[in-house]
Amino acid sequence: MKKTPPAIHYSWHIVWAGILCLFASLGLGRFALGMLLPAMSNSLHLSYSQMGLVSTMNFTGYLLAVFFCGAMTARFGHRQLIFAALLVIGLSTILISSATGFFTITLLYTMTGFCSGAANVPMMALISRWFSSHKRGKASGFVVMGNGFAILLAGKIVPVLNASGPEGWRSSWQVIGATVLAISLICRAVLRDRPQEKGLEPYGKGTHLPASAGRTESISGREIAHLGAIYFLFGITYVIYATFLVTNMIEERGLSEAAAGNCWAWVGFLSLFSGPVFGTLSDTIGRKTTLSIVFFIQSISYFLVAAHLPILFLYLSIACYGLVVWSIPSIMAALVGDYAGPEKVAKFFGLITFIFALGQIAGPAIAGYVAEQTKSFSLSFLMAGCLAMLAVFLSAALQDKQQQR
Repeated sequence: MKKTPPAIHYSWHIVWAGILCLFASLGLGRFALGMLLPAMSNSLHLSYSQMGLVSTMNFTGYLLAVFFCGAMTARFGHRQLIFAALLVIGLSTILISSATGFFTITLLYTMTGFCSGAANVPMMALISRWFSSHKRGKASGFVVMGNGFAILLAGKIVPVLNASGPEGWRSSWQVIGATVLAISLICRAVLRDRPQEKGLEPYGKGTHLPASAGRTESISGREIAHLGAIYFLFGITYVIYATFLVTNMIEERGLSEAAAGNCWAWVGFLSLFSGPVFGTLSDTIGRKTTLSIVFFIQSISYFLVAAHLPILFLYLSIACYGLVVWSIPSIMAALVGDYAGPEKVAKFFGLITFIFALGQIAGPAIAGYVAEQTKSFSLSFLMAGCLAMLAVFLSAALQDKQQQR
């Protein structure tokens, strides 16, 4: 007797678990830092350079993880690796709440970064196993909504917890850690490494033949370098904005922590739409065209905040950034699936994410140093805008290997 397929394909359960995974691993494990840095630096007397170095070491940990992600995924599987990584993130962020100095925070946050990469890369790669090519961008877009939810939560909750006392930032880290631990258990219960474990085929298979069907390792070194360069430029630019926007608003614009938190929350809210909207658009009009549009909008965001225009333009910058920020990881994950095929996504997405992580390491360190020398973040944001414009041209030069319809 033929088994009746479920009303809701299990792939969509992978998606909502993936949203929680990115909410915990990247959203809380990394992007809450921008809201916590001002209070932490005041409490522990950190300089701009030290603030930048804390973020840089987090990305160094991320870099190390993605270098080994292909091997770790092959050894342990997507599900078990994601669970273990989230577990360590939860524990390390709880321990940060007890830290009393720069060295301890840097060491623990490096560990958090390593496990952020060890959870993020296999989660994004899992989407290519569960979805066919013409559904991949949309699904990846929904998964990266987790980042937006975390930013929204951090923008609203962190200022309240910080205001509970001079050491309120410690309570924020404790809440973050407990939340991540709970999500690690949910992901272990829901995620599965491949559709066959549920007796299913990838969602969308049969309506179109995936462009990557039957492909193994046909992606060339030149194509990897091209994709890596684009992802590197995203890494070095977006992280400058994410790390120092709140500090810029408080110290250069004179906004209160609560007001800056509300602005950061708007980034989180608007970014909820970035992945699904532009991921779906990339399924429709092509990956390279969509990437070019996204990088152009992002460059406008950086130029606006660099120019020190009236406050209205700061809000416009925030809107531009939020509307597109998480679309790029979702499009890149789908793009690698188009190039390499679903079975090789973890390996090649891990490779270009390694290059991306180099940008993330460079961004905060360079921006923090420049800000310390110039006593302003304007030049750092201007640099980010110019590099994002370079990414527009590199994206336009891509070859689109998505299924032609």
